[in-house]
Amino acid sequence: METICALSTAPGQGAIAVIRLSGSRSVEIGDSVFFTSSGKRLATCLPNRAVYGEIRSGGEVLDEALVTVFRSPHSFTGEDTVEFSCHGSPYIVQEFLQLLIRQGARSALPGEFTQRAFLHGKIDLSRAEGIADLIASGTAAQHRLAMHQMRGGFSQELGVLRRALVELTSLVELELDFSEEDVTFADRQRLRALSLEIETRLRRLTESFAVGNAIKNGVPVAIVGTPNAGKSTLLNLLLGEDRAIVSPHPGTTRDTVEDTLVLSGIPFRLIDTAGIREHTADEVEAVGISRTFLAIEQAAVILWVVDLTAPIEETVALSGRLLSGSCSLIILLNKRDLVPHSVVEATSAALGATAPFPLLPFSAVASGSLAPLHAALVEAAVPGHSADVVISNVRHYEALVLSRAALCRVVVGLADGLPADMVTQDLRESLHYLGLITGEITTDEILQTIFSRFCVGK
Repeated sequence: METICALSTAPGQGAIAVIRLSGSRSVEIGDSVFFTSSGKRLATCLPNRAVYGEIRSGGEVLDEALVTVFRSPHSFTGEDTVEFSCHGSPYIVQEFLQLLIRQGARSALPGEFTQRAFLHGKIDLSRAEGIADLIASGTAAQHRLAMHQMRGGFSQELGVLRRALVELTSLVELELDFSEEDVTFADRQRLRALSLEIETRLRRLTESFAVGNAIKNGVPVAIVGTPNAGKSTLLNLLLGEDRAIVSPHPGTTRDTVEDTLVLSGIPFRLIDTAGIREHTADEVEAVGISRTFLAIEQAAVILWVVDLTAPIEETVALSGRLLSGSCSLIILLNKRDLVPHSVVEATSAALGATAPFPLLPFSAVASGSLAPLHAALVEAAVPGHSADVVISNVRHYEALVLSRAALCRVVVGLADGLPADMVTQDLRESLHYLGLITGEITTDEILQTIFSRFCVGK
């Protein structure tokens, strides 16, 4: 493979910049531009130890740097690799990269270092994608998820599933090989039980995607209600800052206002919307209301702010429009400090049909009101989460769904007494989709799609 080079730290001015070379000529090219203070050549230096010296272009010193040599196969890429730690001047970085290219290296493509690690068997494809997620992680939960995947937690689970599927396939194929001799190696009921066990594990993995997707991409939460219900006040309270304009005049919010709140490591994308009412003469407000319903359609959680000081008929009328959706709903009975307890009870009773949804009395001025709401938001985002392995990658999810669908056909086929060759076909299909996740089965198109999303230098 060609020797590649790239800046591996963030571009821009900084104290240190790390420039990486990888490929068969890495040490040779490194020796042509870097001169150690001891006079030793990089080719004779001990691997995995930093040496000090100068980067020279012709007879001119470009910078002083620390250089580390990693010998194949004991490097990230599996190839000879040289890493230069120099000063983070944009001028130095650009001059040095051009110098390396003149000496025979070429600029690395996005994700090419990680792609070479995969191609040399240092990591599988799911672990490579975990590296990209780790770099992009912005919360503690995203970091934990990416670290688990990068360190092979998901790969280990897939390995267990693949071994179980291979064993099951071999038992079915033995029956096929000896079918004419009327030899039975495993009872069909036993084979079906094994299939169901594997299918259960696949189902748990696919179900965990709801949690993983929420952690990775955030949970859109639409804050909705009638005008002056307290939606903007609630947004400001949740964020701890005056993000939205609060006014006693109805219809102040004309457009959606968005910001992010992180709870238990899960990012929630809060969307404050225009108040919903049946009739308005204001054209701008009418557009805002239409955008409110668009936000409701796109939300994973609806936070319905009910104004306890408003006529109960308004609340009941709005309930029909909000309870028909399939997303999670949290009902906040707001301004409880302004009404007697009997009004809270009456409103709760009027919304009794919403029993599956949390119904929380709330006041912006009462201490402790936010804690139950925080808990309800987390539960709505990750209901009953207890999975050890959580998937957050859409590609993995789609492959697991297809693998499970094939295995479900195996379960049915074994129960219906289908011939072994038909059952084997579905087993091999299930194995195929698991192989797509780890990269045991892959195509150039898949690799290009995955690694093109990486930053250059990784």
